[in-house]
Amino acid sequence: MSKRPLKNRLKDKAHALGFDAVGITRAALPVAVQQELEGFVAAGLHGTMDWMATTLDRRKDPRALWPEARTAIVCAMNYGPPPDVKPLSRIRRRDRGVISVYALGRDYHDVVKGRLKHLAQWFVAQTRAAVKVFVDTAPLMEKPLAEQAGIGWAGKHTCILSRQWGNWLFLCVILTTFEMEPDAPASAHCGSCRRCLDICPTGAFLGPRRIDARRCISYLTIEHKGPIPRALRPLMGNRIFGCDDCLAVCPWNRFARMTREERFLPREALLDPPLAELAGLDDAAFRKRFAKTPVRRAGRERFVANVVIAMGNSGLPSLIDVVMERLSDESPLVRAMAVWSLSRLMDRRDFLALKQARMEQDADPLVRAEWQAATAEIENGHHDA
Repeated sequence: MSKRPLKNRLKDKAHALGFDAVGITRAALPVAVQQELEGFVAAGLHGTMDWMATTLDRRKDPRALWPEARTAIVCAMNYGPPPDVKPLSRIRRRDRGVISVYALGRDYHDVVKGRLKHLAQWFVAQTRAAVKVFVDTAPLMEKPLAEQAGIGWAGKHTCILSRQWGNWLFLCVILTTFEMEPDAPASAHCGSCRRCLDICPTGAFLGPRRIDARRCISYLTIEHKGPIPRALRPLMGNRIFGCDDCLAVCPWNRFARMTREERFLPREALLDPPLAELAGLDDAAFRKRFAKTPVRRAGRERFVANVVIAMGNSGLPSLIDVVMERLSDESPLVRAMAVWSLSRLMDRRDFLALKQARMEQDADPLVRAEWQAATAEIENGHHDA
């Protein structure tokens, strides 16, 4: 057996498996971090992510999840986009839908978990210790652990930032009963910069490292249940799954590199697809198009509703007929968003005439509420078209 220290061999093995960074820390989190999470949930900033409240006691500290855990091995994999994929330029194409960089390729759970299990098996062979692997699927706070382990620091946008990789990092963790010397925690290097805070389209940041998920476009387009608040819809632009603005604007990304994992590279079919094409996807077509990608997580109803909102934000009358077809969609949520979208795309008189013809045909209260709200906006002079 090699005489090199176990920590060095572990990191060599992790890098050989494709991980770009690895750090060691205690399987414990400071009381201040736990209290911050408690305050976040108590204030309702988690929105409809009820699982954050129901798993709060286990999520606060790794030892609550697994009392025997002593060490956390934190690994990170870079998913930096190719140079020609510029997130802040993509939002200018009004007839196209923008999907977050992390979701343009293969689902990271599929890629990362296999590598992490391989690393865990190697570690068990070296130590005979017990291990558990976590890839964003259990109540574990990966970001504070990553900061403790020296992977990077928590940027003002709440995501992990690395001087070497920028902020395009997937995180995963191995908890083990084996005691290891921890690495030094990362120090912050944001300084007075607040570009990530200022660029947020919906003003979701309450301050540095404090976010109201209920206003975050990533939350709204993926996790949120039901209709997105009317005041936030115009601010979404053409973002239909996630949002990269606060990540893309970070100056530390000048050191970022394109991912070396081919499966994270953008699929052509996912890179800025036409909104008109996406709006017509039924459930089977949605599942086929987004198979093995993170987009499937949103589900067809949420995704197409997002697409319809983006069409309403496009200002393109050429999309009216496409949106009109969604008034007959099987989903009340999609139909309701089609009403909103048409109220923004159509001439006032045409929209009011459409309401007279179509509102009584739909008994769903959600859809009827959208007809009434859109009509009230027009009559009160708040219509944008």
